[in-house]
This record gives sequence, structure tokens and C-alpha cells, in this order.
Amino acid sequence: MTQILTPSDLPVAAPGTAEKSEKISERFVVTGGTALHGEVQISGSKNSSLPILAAALLAARGECVLHNVPRISDTNLMCQMVESLGAKVRREGEAVIIDASNLSTHIAPGGLVRAMRASFYVAAPLLARLRKCEVPLPGGCVLGPRPINYHIDAFTAMGAQIVVEHGSMIAHAPVWAGATIYLEPKNSSVGATVNIMMAACLAEGTTTIENAAREPEVVNLADFLNKMGGKVQGAGTSTIVIEGVEELHGAEHSIFNDRIEAGTFLAAAGVTGGDITIRGLGAS
Repeated sequence: MTQILTPSDLPVAAPGTAEKSEKISERFVVTGGTALHGEVQISGSKNSSLPILAAALLAARGECVLHNVPRISDTNLMCQMVESLGAKVRREGEAVIIDASNLSTHIAPGGLVRAMRASFYVAAPLLARLRKCEVPLPGGCVLGPRPINYHIDAFTAMGAQIVVEHGSMIAHAPVWAGATIYLEPKNSSVGATVNIMMAACLAEGTTTIENAAREPEVVNLADFLNKMGGKVQGAGTSTIVIEGVEELHGAEHSIFNDRIEAGTFLAAAGVTGGDITIRGLGAS
């Protein structure tokens, strides 16, 4: 018997509801020795959904209609985060619809950011669109196993004036212009890459990201930004070039299915000698 511990006390309420939190199971108990059989429909990718939900904050007009967003605590947290900044958020089946035309604040609530590291993705849209933001640091520190100093260095290179105090990044950008950003070749951060992409879409001039992450999540975000009126080229390669525009608008976009979830089920079938049919996994 194997016990897999999971985080507890994570908010899992849907956007637009009063109930903000609900405890999930303290642990899963898995008893092995049984071959797995059946059919599984793969859900939308969490890692693709989170930056795209944040990117909807860049739209100064129109709604962003995002399909295939999984109903999990992390995406619900991000929807709460977007809603807390003044955007209107609603769920319709597997779609999330966001209207961010009237943002009400540049200050991200600390509880949500600290509950989920990916909430820091809202820093780039706020800074790019409002020219200021105040976002608590995940874990309260710039350094760590997945440091955000790459994000801060990039924002600074683009013109932001940044102070880190009391566990928060406080930034304003009297000038917001393109720059050439070099990420570490041995640690091409997906998080830094997508945050720079979002920030650069509304910067004056051209931004080039060298040693950019090449993951599918980067490509999916670039596709969404281009549908919004952005000019992003090279996603999926180590060099991404973004030409800044004056304004982005709402767009309709589909999140691809979760490759990690699919791989987990495929591995489980192989290890147990089972037979599983995976639905919703593209040939690529």
C-alpha cells in the first residue's frame, strides 16, 4: 500500500461564487497489484491554462473565451486572482470567459499568490497594461529552487523600476520598451519565458528572448497572444521575437490537452500490464 500526500486547504471554488475554499483529501491511498483497464478522456493542460488565464488581463476590450480549461484548484485560484483585479469571470461548461476591459487595481492579493506560485504570472499583464503592479513573491523570496529573479531582471531591462520589500515586488514603469533578454541556457525557464512574452506584447519596440523555453505551453500562449492582436514569432525555438503593439483585444482560444496526464496513464498501464485507451491526445 502506498500513501501519496497531497496539499490541503487549497481554495477550489469556481469563479463568481461566494464560497472561496474547501478542503481536499489529506492523502490518497493506492493499493497496487491490479492491472489497469478502461478508457480515459484527457483533460485540458493545467500548465498551459494558467499563463493563458493571466494573459486575458492584457485585453483592453472584448471577451476572452478560453475552451478546455480543466476544473481543478489551480485554475480556480487563477480565476479568483483575475477576478480580484477587476475582471469579470464566468464558467460555461468547459469554457472560461474573461472580460478584463475594466481592471480595478494593480495590487494582487497576497493570499492567492502564496497559495499558488503561478499566480505571479499576473505581474507581467499588470505591468504592461497599467504600468504598475504590486505582487507578493511566491514563498516571499526572490531566490529559491525556482527563483523569480529572471522575471525581475527582464522587467527592469524593459524599463520598470522595482523595489522588493515586505515580501512583495512593487514596480512601476514610466518607460516600457522592448529589450533583448538572455535567459540561462542550462535553465530555460518556462515561467520567465511566458512572463516576458506577455510583458513585451504592449512594450514599445521589439523584444528578443534568447535561450527561451521551447515547451508546448510557450507555443500555446504565443498562439493566444497572436489571436489577441500580438506579434509573437519564434515560439517553440530558442529565440522568440515580440513586436510591441498599442493594444490587445479579446479572443477565442482552446487549451491543448494535458500531455503529463496522458503520459501518467500510459506509464501506469505499462507498469501494471494493463490496457488503457487514451482519448484526446493528439498524434504530436
